[in-house]
Amino acid sequence: MSNTVISVENVSKQYHLGVISSGTFRDDFKIWWSKTRNKANPLQLVDEGDHDNREKDILWALKDVSFKVNQGEALGIIGRNGAGKSTLLKILSRVTTPTSGEIKVKGRIASLLEVGTGFHPELTGRENIYLNGAIMGMSRAEVARKFDEIVDFSGVEKFIDTPVKRYSSGMYVRLAFAVAAHLEPEILIVDEVLAVGDAEFQKKSLGKMNDVTKTGGRTVIFVSHNMQAIRQLCTNTIWINSGQIKEQGTSQNIVDQYLRSSNIISSNLNLKETIARLPIDPVFRLLNINLSQLGHSVENVVLSGESLDFEIEFEIFQRVTGLRVFFDLLDEEQNLIFRSFHDNDSDGIPVIEEGIYYSYVSLPANYLAPKEYYIRINAGIYNVRTLLPEEGILIPINILHSGNYNKAYSTDTIRGKLAPVFSWKTEKRLR
Repeated sequence: MSNTVISVENVSKQYHLGVISSGTFRDDFKIWWSKTRNKANPLQLVDEGDHDNREKDILWALKDVSFKVNQGEALGIIGRNGAGKSTLLKILSRVTTPTSGEIKVKGRIASLLEVGTGFHPELTGRENIYLNGAIMGMSRAEVARKFDEIVDFSGVEKFIDTPVKRYSSGMYVRLAFAVAAHLEPEILIVDEVLAVGDAEFQKKSLGKMNDVTKTGGRTVIFVSHNMQAIRQLCTNTIWINSGQIKEQGTSQNIVDQYLRSSNIISSNLNLKETIARLPIDPVFRLLNINLSQLGHSVENVVLSGESLDFEIEFEIFQRVTGLRVFFDLLDEEQNLIFRSFHDNDSDGIPVIEEGIYYSYVSLPANYLAPKEYYIRINAGIYNVRTLLPEEGILIPINILHSGNYNKAYSTDTIRGKLAPVFSWKTEKRLR
């Protein structure tokens, strides 16, 4: 017996841009009737263009989308704004209908698509919990058994008998998610709306969705721009671009492809303007800095599972003793974590002749925990002076969990800045 709970086959959704209606059913009928007989629009003014011909204003929000979701699977959906992600979720949630194609759903669906979805603003939080349960086909007794758990998770117990129209957007989302996740739907659909909540609630929500799939055997469809959350929660991911599926597969592979193909990880690190504004020094000139992963230049978002490579190009105008090019790794508050010099393995004080040089260095893969950092590039003459301004060249970087790193860690348990993978050896002691 198939364990497929959602089957989407060649689904498309078409919109006519700017089209609402003429204002009344009678006028709409007149326009339709005239059009079926190849007559002019009876409501069209003299010298006015025919606005009913809108073929050029058609928008395909989705085009021939097909995929399947199995029971107990957490499926991620990613893509840029306007790619069609929310339209797909609305179709799956039966908020809107597809223009063509077929969708088969097996099981009860709970959806959290936007702030306020499914809530009546005049009703209290308590009343809306029971209303949502009734909409999902649950009895009052079934909802009552879950009521305390829902309220506790949402953290709005002080306001549970207040009309939800007086809730903040964060309170709205917390209660709505608690209702959707705890009323035991077979399928839970969640859009980016969780971003409205605070960081602690987002973490708690991800944990709950993980429990829903791992222990409850229920299905989750999750749309997010948070790639770390997608990797953490979802086994498989669909990448939607311009209304069509561009790629689908394991979350690790699809997210990596998405990051590298978009401006999130750029092909050009533009530091030329900053470098050009540096004061002129008679001994040293910085020419270029390039950061790369897997041979591709990156800007400020890098993946934890790949080494981060530095290339620093500089020019020396005269023979100099004790030149040191170095970089600092700083945490998000710009506290120094460590400093590394280009002559770390030199014996004594190096002497360098005039010319153009390239210095290379790599931060190992899986060395930094997924957090925000700064890299500061600088140069100086040993025990004499710095050759760049004291603040150096400061580059913000964001390390994202790439999914293929130290298995001893998970993204929510790393407490330090570094996460090196050391080689351990364990032996049984012989008596």
